[in-house]
Amino acid sequence: MDSKELQLEKEHLKTTCKLLDERIASLGEHIFESKEKAQEFSRYVWENKGDMDVQELNSVRTSSEMEAKRMFDERNYFKKLMKIQNSPYFASIQFQENGASEQNIYIGMTYLKKDELTNIIYDWRAPISSLFYDYEVGDAKYVAPEGVIHGNLKRKRQYKIEDKKLVRVFDNSLNINDEMLQEVLAENSNEKMKNIVNTIQQEQNQVIRNVKDKNLIVQGIAGSGKTSVALHRIAFLLYKIPNLTSEKILIFSPNQIFTEYISNVLPELGEENTVQTTFHDYLKKLITEYKSVETFIHFLSRYYQEGNVNQELVRYKQSKEIIHDMEEYVKHLENSMSFKTGFVENHVYEYHPQELNQLFHEKYQNFPFFERIEEMALKFSEMNYRGKSGKKNTYRKLLLESMGIKKDYISFLIDFYQSPYFHGKMSEVDLKQLKDKKEINYEDALIFVYLKGLLEGFYYDKYMEQVVIDEAQDYNYLQYKILSKIFKKASFTILGDIHQNINPYYHYESLDELNSLWNSHYIELNKTYRSSEEIIEYTNHILGLSHVSAIRKSSSNPVLIHKESDLEKDIEYLKVKYKNTAIVTKDENTSKKVYERLKSKYPISWVNAETKEFSKELLVIPAYLAKGLEFDSVIVYQDETSFYEENEKNLLYVACTRAQHELIMEF
Repeated sequence: MDSKELQLEKEHLKTTCKLLDERIASLGEHIFESKEKAQEFSRYVWENKGDMDVQELNSVRTSSEMEAKRMFDERNYFKKLMKIQNSPYFASIQFQENGASEQNIYIGMTYLKKDELTNIIYDWRAPISSLFYDYEVGDAKYVAPEGVIHGNLKRKRQYKIEDKKLVRVFDNSLNINDEMLQEVLAENSNEKMKNIVNTIQQEQNQVIRNVKDKNLIVQGIAGSGKTSVALHRIAFLLYKIPNLTSEKILIFSPNQIFTEYISNVLPELGEENTVQTTFHDYLKKLITEYKSVETFIHFLSRYYQEGNVNQELVRYKQSKEIIHDMEEYVKHLENSMSFKTGFVENHVYEYHPQELNQLFHEKYQNFPFFERIEEMALKFSEMNYRGKSGKKNTYRKLLLESMGIKKDYISFLIDFYQSPYFHGKMSEVDLKQLKDKKEINYEDALIFVYLKGLLEGFYYDKYMEQVVIDEAQDYNYLQYKILSKIFKKASFTILGDIHQNINPYYHYESLDELNSLWNSHYIELNKTYRSSEEIIEYTNHILGLSHVSAIRKSSSNPVLIHKESDLEKDIEYLKVKYKNTAIVTKDENTSKKVYERLKSKYPISWVNAETKEFSKELLVIPAYLAKGLEFDSVIVYQDETSFYEENEKNLLYVACTRAQHELIMEF
């Protein structure tokens, strides 16, 4: 742009920074005064509450709650303004609505008003800001609260601002190879994931801003930004949906390493981190009958390291087929179980088996098996003892004794495994392990939770409104069936890549298969922003892919194939060029051997299933723990005991696609 226009931009930045500083100062002063007034008010209420009637106290309580919310919102906004103090915006657009004059819209991480009616900065999530992400210069439209606004997008401009100074400014159209994006892609990776708010691409924005569909299923290739998109979508939903808070959003992460890696993104976007968990954490919550539950990572280790797993049996336990088999088994129980005897309670209330069976098989037939017992016990206690809980417990015990059963879910699991409804063969050793009540294997834990849910009703989480599941391809259909029962009212965002499946016993042809559980909108992300063209070409060859589109410019670094392993030499070569290097192995045993070999020579981290924090400078990690992470350079290491077999090429694909700039294959 010409020098005159550049000077105008510098002046606008100066004006904006001055207004921002003034707003921060005044808001900080107001927050301090509000806090003092709130403390004074609390003292006044405490000293005078004896003189207030109930109506006055309720009025005071309501007023106090409203004031507390206002103060919370003010403090939250103050924090957001502090975050943008030195770099208030990153983009602007010039838009002319049909029949109106041109507007210059500056876009930042949060909004700043000049007065009640005039925004000097628009939040990146505001409706009009979507024009920056979705359109090239020309005809454009956006959805506002009053309807669809049509007009002409005359200019798109991007800025790099540091310490309130304009470092760089340039005009651009919607081009996936634009200057700002390529600059970001060329950077070395950090210890933690960063936000991508200034480089969100059109296909990513369609996922982030989608509020039309209750449930989304996103198939995204390696490096397409699935996790970033998920986190920016959460930030957008918090902005868009009234009364939605971070505490009502649950993210299922693949492991604690990944949870720590993404922990900075939402705070960078000015939002609190959401509730985060792993599926294993939920299994532990739902299974109290065993001392411990095997993790997904140890489940994988049994396959990749031990080699003595009954693979056909585990594959059946992970299949869709077993869901139907469990349901048929429970139906058989419900139909075949009956009260053989009646009972007399407290020498007064007598119940005959015919009456009990009529209630169990007819009146309460729509309830789960043990829920029927609960309903009958509640009915009897209400009829005879005004619903006393102690009497309900008495009736529950009498009903179970009259039917001749115990509420022992482990016994039911073993009975299912020994029934004709189970199409597999359990060894005596495996059955004994289940009876010991120590650790339950991962594949048995999934079956146990579903069977328990069929018998007593599924745990229902009514609090969570949004559920996000990352690395979705590693969850089998039974897991999704369980989640659909637990979070009945929640909206789901499910993101994964079928090519990165590391569960050797279950594979999706398409994540669209999950649409049978939820009425969902299916979206594909087919551009990869992580790896260089050379790495993408190599990883495509592993799985025979051709549709992957590489956005990062060529690094001119070919993938190196070293048939004679020399780890130390490769590490020295990469250390000079890059900020961080990962040595990715097939399994944990191999990673431990590599760590022992190198720990006296380099400051190196060993990442295993128990790791929560680590340095990315130099580390060794099994491939199945590296999911979702990225590194400047990667050495994929194999020794004579850890070659990738033909049926393990998805795991090899995961290992190789962690690399951004350079990949070395060691055999």
